[in-house]
Amino acid sequence: MGFSKADRDENIRRIGFVSHLLTRNGVIVLVSAISPYREVRDEVRGRIGDFVEVYVNAPLSVCEERDVKGLYKKARAGEIKQFTGIDDPYEAPLQPEVECRTDQESIEEGVTKILAKLKELEYLPMQAVARG
Repeated sequence: MGFSKADRDENIRRIGFVSHLLTRNGVIVLVSAISPYREVRDEVRGRIGDFVEVYVNAPLSVCEERDVKGLYKKARAGEIKQFTGIDDPYEAPLQPEVECRTDQESIEEGVTKILAKLKELEYLPMQAVARG
């Protein structure tokens, strides 16, 4: 699939479909996906039900610094079109359950925040958070 809005939305819908199949059978599903459009994220949230949105937030400059594949460089040079953050928007979540600021927090701090939220929502037992 490509970088078009239609392709990105379809990709998220497919991920959501598989996630829904698993969650309705009691499986906890973790998904890491670039999902730039709020509308399709909300659509998938509505379908799944028990949904915790973790907004992994990093400024564009930090994303570019971390880009080991050189995709941002290619997008800036016009070699990749419709690239999130360059010539296509990213619609930040309005009310994510957890926000991890990767430019300000360590990985450990982010994990701690996520585990605490999962415990608060009673998705994890207390000892899971204590071992974190």
